[in-house]
Amino acid sequence: MQTDAGRTKVLIVDDEPAVADTLALVFRTSGYDVKVAYSAEQAIETIAVWAPGLALVDVMLPGMNGIDLAVVLKDNCPGCRSLLFSGCQQAGELLEEAARKGHQFDIMAKPTHPAELLERVKNLLTAGYERPKLIS
Repeated sequence: MQTDAGRTKVLIVDDEPAVADTLALVFRTSGYDVKVAYSAEQAIETIAVWAPGLALVDVMLPGMNGIDLAVVLKDNCPGCRSLLFSGCQQAGELLEEAARKGHQFDIMAKPTHPAELLERVKNLLTAGYERPKLIS
């Protein structure tokens, strides 16, 4: 989803305010329209009124985990792509469980360099987009 200015909307979900706010700054300075949620529940409230084009979601959240949130996003915001990130080894087990239920998600290790994250997001947002071919 894009704003009126054509900027992609990014929802950042992390229960660590320092991480979420830093990521928001990185994305805003790169031209994205950003909202932050510090819990899965807050993210669900946000998507009820604001449809993101991408959600960057920490896997290990209190209450509802990030993978379950990504499933909710997939069901309620069909145009939203999710990129999960985690610094916890338990995330692999949760991803395997989601895969058994038919859900596949991209994941990145935490921490990651902002340039690498932005490149991954760019690739994720353009995946499936076929660039026009030049005819000479």
